[in-house]
Amino acid sequence: MAAKMLWSDKMGIPKIGRSKNKQLMHYSVGAVIKKNGKYLLIERRFIPYGFAGIAGHVDVGESEKHAIVREVREESGLKVIEYSLLFDEDIYPNKCVVGIKVHHWYLFECKTTGKIKKNVIETRKIGWYSVDEIKKLKLEPVWKHWFKKMKVI
Repeated sequence: MAAKMLWSDKMGIPKIGRSKNKQLMHYSVGAVIKKNGKYLLIERRFIPYGFAGIAGHVDVGESEKHAIVREVREESGLKVIEYSLLFDEDIYPNKCVVGIKVHHWYLFECKTTGKIKKNVIETRKIGWYSVDEIKKLKLEPVWKHWFKKMKVI
C-alpha cells in the first residue's frame, strides 16, 4: 500500500544497488538538452526543489539509456534522437528518499525533436534558460553540481 502512495501507476520501481562503501543506492539519469545557447530546465514540484534538467530514476529491469529516453519523453514530451554520456558517478545528495543516501548518476547530453509538453504532475515550469539566467536561479543541488562541473556556472 505504501508503494501506491509513493509511485503512480505510470512510474516504475527504482533500481537499487550498493555503493562502493556498501550503502543502498538508487541509479539516476539526467539530460542536458541545449538549443540556441539555452538549456532546457524544469522547476521541480517535489523534493528536491529547484530548477533542474530532465532527470529521474532508472527503474528495475531498465538500462540507463532506456531510462534517459523515457524520462525526457515523460517530463518534456520531447523525443531523444541522439545521446552521449557526459558523466557517470556516485553523488551523495542532501535531500533524498528515506534510506537512500547515494545516487549513481548517468548524465547524458541529448539531442531531441518535437515540441515541449509540460508534465503538470512533476513540474511547475519548463523552459529554455540562458547561462546568465541559470546563474540567478535556485538550482536543485545535484544540478548545481552538474552545471559547475560542466563549467556552465
